[in-house]
Amino acid sequence: MVKRKPLIQHLIERVKTAKLPNLIVLCTTVKPEDSVFADIAKKCGAECFRGSEKDILDRFLNAALKYNVDFIVNVDGDDVFCDPGLIDKTAEIFQKTGASFIKWNGLPLGASPVGIKVEALKKAWQMKDESDTETGWGMYFTDTGLFDVEYAEAADEELKHPEIRMTLDYPEDLKFVKEIFNRLYVPGKVFTLREILRLLQKEPHIAEINKGVQGEYWKRFKQRAKIKLRTKS
Repeated sequence: MVKRKPLIQHLIERVKTAKLPNLIVLCTTVKPEDSVFADIAKKCGAECFRGSEKDILDRFLNAALKYNVDFIVNVDGDDVFCDPGLIDKTAEIFQKTGASFIKWNGLPLGASPVGIKVEALKKAWQMKDESDTETGWGMYFTDTGLFDVEYAEAADEELKHPEIRMTLDYPEDLKFVKEIFNRLYVPGKVFTLREILRLLQKEPHIAEINKGVQGEYWKRFKQRAKIKLRTKS
């Protein structure tokens, strides 16, 4: 709990300020203990889909089929500062390009979403030979050479800070998130990525809170991330 709310509730409230999405779906697992997320989604006026615990591609695809959508802007649940403006820009890029997968470069880790064309998601699901896609699932789109990938970059140089962590994996990350909320949170308002970065520019010691875990994060990611494709018969 941060400021008397679960962090996932803060995230849903943030995502709801994006203008282009016409549906917000919280995707979680079928584990009994994750029923709390369904309750939070309902409280926030969002839908909830429950699917595979480890197979993220399977969970996303079944959610997309249930709600009959052709494009998803995905925000990971631990990216509590994902910028709503980038959600809208991701949708706009898809409208212009029809890309299979849209990924942002050069931004703080955890500040941006990814865009997934459901047709491409179905193809990735069909060709994977792995039931655990929890880590590195985006590599099915970016590393196979089979999809039209659009790499987006923020036009505003002020937002380009890839060295900053804004995701939740370690206790230090939670300490960082709480510090940001302590400085910027106002009930009923959603502070922006720009406001966060301006705060960090004035008080760089805040970004130092979780900077030390960045190397361990990428080491762990590389160890766990894997893609395995079905062999053609």
